[in-house]
Amino acid sequence: MRNRFIIIVLSLLSTLVPIQAQENANERQAKRIFNQAYQQVFGEQGAALRYDVNITGLYKTWGTIWYKGKKSKFVDAKMKSWNDGKTVYTIKKKKKEVEIHDAKNNKSDKYSSKFKFVPENFDYSVANDDEGLMLTLKAKKGAKGIKEIHALVKRQTYEPIRVRIKIAFIWTTIKISNFKSGGITDEMLRFPAEQFKDYNFVDKR
Repeated sequence: MRNRFIIIVLSLLSTLVPIQAQENANERQAKRIFNQAYQQVFGEQGAALRYDVNITGLYKTWGTIWYKGKKSKFVDAKMKSWNDGKTVYTIKKKKKEVEIHDAKNNKSDKYSSKFKFVPENFDYSVANDDEGLMLTLKAKKGAKGIKEIHALVKRQTYEPIRVRIKIAFIWTTIKISNFKSGGITDEMLRFPAEQFKDYNFVDKR
C-alpha cells in the first residue's frame, strides 16, 4: 500500500493541464517547465527512475519504478507490483502470495483520495536553486488536500531531481535518481506469471 502511495505522488505531474487564467511571466514560465518535465516523465516513450522517500523522518523507503502510459512496474526491498492497465499484480514475498486487483478499482489503494491534484487550486512560480530550478506550487485559499509542492528539476534538461509535497502539516520528500526517459517496452512491464507458479494467487477484484 505504501508503494501505491509512491506511485500516486510521482503521478501528480501527469495531471497537469493547461489553465486558462491571467498569468504573469514567472507563472507562465513555471507552467511551461512543469509541462516539459511532465513530457519526459509521463510521455508516450515511458520512463524509469529510482525513488528514495522520507515522510518527515518517520518512514523511509526506496525502490525503482518503470511506467509507460497506464502500465507500470515497481520493485522495492519488500514488494513487487505490475500494472498492465487492467489488472494489478502485487507480490507479497513473506506470504508467497500474488494479490490481484482491478487497476480501475484497486481496493489495496487507500491513498488516492488524499492526493487528488487539481491544477486550478495552485499558484505557480519558478526560481533558481543551487541544484537547478525550483518549481513551487502553493494552494490557493480554501483549497483542500495538497497544500504545497516543491519540484526541483535540472536547469537545462528539466529532468526531475526531487519532489516535496505538503499535506496538512506533513511533508513527504522524494529524491529521484537513475532517471531514464524512453526505451520502455511493453515486455518490460509484463507480469511474469511463470516466475510465481508456487505462489498462492488471491483474486480481490
